[in-house]
Amino acid sequence: QVQLVESGGGLVQAGGSLRLSCAASGRTFSSYVMGWFRQAPGKEREFVGTISWSGSRTYYIDSVKGRFTISRDNAKNTVYLQMNSLKPEDTGVYYCAAKLSYENLAEKYDYWGQGIRVTVSS
Repeated sequence: QVQLVESGGGLVQAGGSLRLSCAASGRTFSSYVMGWFRQAPGKEREFVGTISWSGSRTYYIDSVKGRFTISRDNAKNTVYLQMNSLKPEDTGVYYCAAKLSYENLAEKYDYWGQGIRVTVSS
């Protein structure tokens, strides 16, 4: 079992930055591939990106490439989502998620955080 808790959300102006953190419980954090998702108001949840167990591999959707960076600190059981050059369309509830396999990057996550709100004003 893994419990995930996001933090760091809030209100930011367009062009600004935020860093989300996701703290995981348990002693096997490094065994999990970590993903970030978001859900904009009135829309379905969307995959944002993922990071492999050691952090050596990352993947992002096109709309955030070059602006968002996922990193992890396995000693702290934490994964991060650094968001720069934020746009109003980045507004939504952001979720971190965990799974064991690096296949099907956007799917089949076993554990989810409760989500944290990010609002980007224009």
